[in-house]
Amino acid sequence: MLKMLLRGMVVGIANIIPGVSGGTMMVAMGLYDKLIHAITHLKSEFKQSMKLLLPIFLGAGLAIVILSRLFEFLLSTYPIPTNFAFCGLIAGSLPFIFKKVRGTSFKKPANFLPFLIFFMIVIAMALLNVNDSASNNLRVDLLEVIILFLVGVIAAATMVIPGVSGSMMLMLLGYYSLILSYINQTVEALLHLDVTSFFNCCLVLIPFGIGVIVGIFLIAKLIEWIFKRAETSAYYAIIGLIIASPIAILLKTDFSNLSFIIVIISIFTFLLGWFVADKLGDQ
Repeated sequence: MLKMLLRGMVVGIANIIPGVSGGTMMVAMGLYDKLIHAITHLKSEFKQSMKLLLPIFLGAGLAIVILSRLFEFLLSTYPIPTNFAFCGLIAGSLPFIFKKVRGTSFKKPANFLPFLIFFMIVIAMALLNVNDSASNNLRVDLLEVIILFLVGVIAAATMVIPGVSGSMMLMLLGYYSLILSYINQTVEALLHLDVTSFFNCCLVLIPFGIGVIVGIFLIAKLIEWIFKRAETSAYYAIIGLIIASPIAILLKTDFSNLSFIIVIISIFTFLLGWFVADKLGDQ
């Protein structure tokens, strides 16, 4: 239970950070196939599915609520070592994934093309100049509720896909700062027992949250369908996404404060990330 909770927290942290993929973290820890199966078979295998889903989603939720401010601080103050830690987490997943395609040929077009296409998608997203334009104070009406729901659906769908960053997608849609701000405002409202502020935050977060749940279930069904029909090609696409992810993260990293000490610390955090991926993954 504790290990599953920690895995969920890693996924949650990944979904806070633009450029880092929660889906990739699931792959790194050997959770991806099991999680997709649990989501798509929730009704028929409710007890078994909830045994997996509950600690994962609880850990992810706790990480997002409790650690969002910490990782905002780490990324703004120590961007290079923090991002190298996530590169280590991602790189640590590759041995696990390569086992899935052992004995297959990379040169086959059905394998090479998915790898190349999804590799380029991640790099292209990293090169985009994102304008996170939504205001941190939102006037909620029916249209905005519908938009928040649709934003949640889109963000959740990308959160589940390895290599694609849900938080980056929120940035592209212009809602990343707004959602993070409202999560932090909700925590502040609960700490200060401010019922009015809490209610105002719920008006934004509830439609977004419902959209996230719907998006996760929709994309899980699609991914299961793809894996049933083209499993090897799907894994090569995931390999392309995963290999591109550290490159994408480093393209977004501010290296202006690079020094010898920072390099040494970053090597350590990279190895630490790899170690965590190894220990939290399925052996």
